[in-house]
Amino acid sequence: LKVVFFPNSDPQYIYTYITTPVGTNVNVTDSITELVEKRVNKVLGQNNPDVESIIANVALGASENTTFDRSVTSHKGKVTISFAQFSERVGTSTVDYLDKVRDAVKDIKGAQITVDQNKMGPPSAGKPINIEISGDNIDELIKTTGDFKTYVESLGIKGIENLKSDFDATKPEIIIQIDRERANREGISSAQVGMEIRTAVLGKEISKYRDGEEQYPIQLRYNKDVRENINRLMDTKITYRDMTTGLLRQIPLSSVAKIEYTNTYGAIHRKNVKRVITLSSNVLSGYNANEINQKIIKSIPSFNKSEYVDIKLTGEQEDQKEVMQFLSTAMLLALFLILFILITQFNSTSKPLIILAEVLFSIIGVLLGFVIFDMDISIVMTGLGIVALAGIVVRNGILLVEFTDVLRERGYKTREAIIQAGKTRITPVILTATATILGLIPLAIGLKFNFETLFTELNPHIGFGGDITSFFSPLAWTIIFGLSFATFLTLVLIPVMYYLIVSGKIKLMRAKHRITNK
Repeated sequence: LKVVFFPNSDPQYIYTYITTPVGTNVNVTDSITELVEKRVNKVLGQNNPDVESIIANVALGASENTTFDRSVTSHKGKVTISFAQFSERVGTSTVDYLDKVRDAVKDIKGAQITVDQNKMGPPSAGKPINIEISGDNIDELIKTTGDFKTYVESLGIKGIENLKSDFDATKPEIIIQIDRERANREGISSAQVGMEIRTAVLGKEISKYRDGEEQYPIQLRYNKDVRENINRLMDTKITYRDMTTGLLRQIPLSSVAKIEYTNTYGAIHRKNVKRVITLSSNVLSGYNANEINQKIIKSIPSFNKSEYVDIKLTGEQEDQKEVMQFLSTAMLLALFLILFILITQFNSTSKPLIILAEVLFSIIGVLLGFVIFDMDISIVMTGLGIVALAGIVVRNGILLVEFTDVLRERGYKTREAIIQAGKTRITPVILTATATILGLIPLAIGLKFNFETLFTELNPHIGFGGDITSFFSPLAWTIIFGLSFATFLTLVLIPVMYYLIVSGKIKLMRAKHRITNK
């Protein structure tokens, strides 16, 4: 069985993210984004009825963050494909377009390109493959990250799109080195040089403009052709008062400072005080993220690393663990409450345990159904379905056990009471189970029926499938498979267990009676 976090479906949106080196001019990023857009258009074809729009973003709104990000980043671009609603599509599955777009843009040089789709369910804390490498020494951390990335790629694990690091070690930087000795001779301080450069590039508030009760700051800074040209900026003159003579003087900035072009680190992320570098990747179509992550986890012990560096898988994997823990707790709490209510009703512990055994055995039916029909198990939706299944299965068990007790009170022998109860209750048990199953089948197969057009056009526009269907289908199939199997258990397993427990109690009472008489 393949396990997924949320069910997969045909994407409504396909995103192509373009990331160039930090500091890249926005015009260069725009040209690469335009090239990607042309290739995307070529893949989709002209006048494609399945495509509603293709939107390109450069610098603004081009981040991969799932949250609404309005930051301007000149080195990022994004091309978004918006498809028509599922019922209005006439072509192939949009998953095919996802793979074709990946093939079309993978050989573009000068940029990292990632192709992704919209996710079902709430946004996750990370990508399907999310590896966090943490430590204190930044140089050791950078080396370990590069080595581990190479190590994972050498394993040949299929399904990984492209492992990317969120750490940028080549961020361009311009350093203005001040000749302090020369500056002191000229009577100028480092603070004056710094303020002059800040005023030239960022501006300085020199006054305010008043309009009624409103005030607007007036900023003074150099012209664009000066402040964006480092050589012209270094030729500008600093005006200052010589504290020795009291006279105003002017000297060019280049006479007391020189420039150096270097690279520095980008943002350094921290988690629990430690520095963290994250390797992340999407999963290609047809591959399972959990299977890939398990292979990576098994390979970590064989990787040679420092004892001060920690490697672990996070992101979607952490979300899965939290959801599984929550659903497991919810299931145990539900079973405990059911057991408490049943003990109160039957004034016994053995009969509630018989009914709860049916709940546990019904999970076998769920697993068998997913195996036979080759479906993926969704941790969220299948887990919710199992919790919901428990309440439905218990109801049928109560019908049979309670009526068997009633017949025994009327004077029937245990075996006769069980048989008679089965004959009498088989009809309501099968009818309620059948009604529930038939009611869930439209949700499971995504049956769509338009009542409005049925009366206006005499055409109900019957259809199957859809985005909502792919999300709720695992929930419906879980209850259908489990209830189908549990109905059989209700009519076979419960009578047998009831008979064995009652017979065992009778034998135990007889044995105690013989011991007492002796």
